[in-house]
Amino acid sequence: MVSAVGLVVHPSKPVAKSVEALLAFVAGHPVRVLARESDRGRVPAAVEMVTEEQFVAQVGAVVSLGGDGTMLGAMRLMIPRPVPVLGVNHGNLGFLVEVSPAELPGALAQLAAGDFTIEPHPCLEVGTGPDVRYGFNDVVLGRTGRTGSISVDLTVNDLHYGYYKGDAVIVSTPTGSTAYNYAAGGPVLSPSSQAMVITPVAPMAGIGRPVVLGASERLRLTVAEESAPIAVDVDGTVAGELGRGEQLTAVMRPDAAQVMRLSASKHASRSRIKLSLLDLPLRRDQLLELIPPELRRQGPQISET
Repeated sequence: MVSAVGLVVHPSKPVAKSVEALLAFVAGHPVRVLARESDRGRVPAAVEMVTEEQFVAQVGAVVSLGGDGTMLGAMRLMIPRPVPVLGVNHGNLGFLVEVSPAELPGALAQLAAGDFTIEPHPCLEVGTGPDVRYGFNDVVLGRTGRTGSISVDLTVNDLHYGYYKGDAVIVSTPTGSTAYNYAAGGPVLSPSSQAMVITPVAPMAGIGRPVVLGASERLRLTVAEESAPIAVDVDGTVAGELGRGEQLTAVMRPDAAQVMRLSASKHASRSRIKLSLLDLPLRRDQLLELIPPELRRQGPQISET
């Protein structure tokens, strides 16, 4: 068992029972439970408060209590020193988080026994001038207002590929390919692909289809003179604006995070169900395959609905 477990909690979701479950599990063991000073009002007094720098330096594993957004925040936090991150779903759909609050005690037992696998996740290292941000899902260049269209030139490894003109441009990782990229008509990338995809949103001219790039390629998007002002979002968080002639660079950073998987096959099955709810076209018999065997055995009414 690790000597220190870090907690990253959602700013408003009720997570007290999950925190209590973690504290009860480590009771009697020489394991510290740490949280950052910024979360002081969200955790009980039994949790040790430390600075963000101390948190990153000392924890051997992280438990994220929230949804995918909280999980992404925990992964970004640990980029300087990746350790296993376990996601407990206090959100809604959730593609990254694996464990429900009710499953947490069993998950902690698996963690203590070393009965888990590590799923490495790359991220996008995004540069806008001197600023660098990290995105495990995507970076989006979009309009700042309702009028006009954005226009950016695409360069890959210093070679000019063409330009985009439309409402937005999405640069996505395999993890983020099921998010805005998918909604905009982009492909779902396998987590093992280590690729990134550029997808235009409502293209009016220039490149009109998604472009998939390898993990080692470096892209640059330069704002054209004809472009409307551009807002930049990284993982759904405002990351600034770009004006005419300014540039954004992006490159994949491999193995930037370690996500703990207690059952990779079970998580993959759940993800397929969630994707089917987002209109991933599956036939009726294929949807039935996603129903856990114990539910299928409850009666024929399940297979007839």
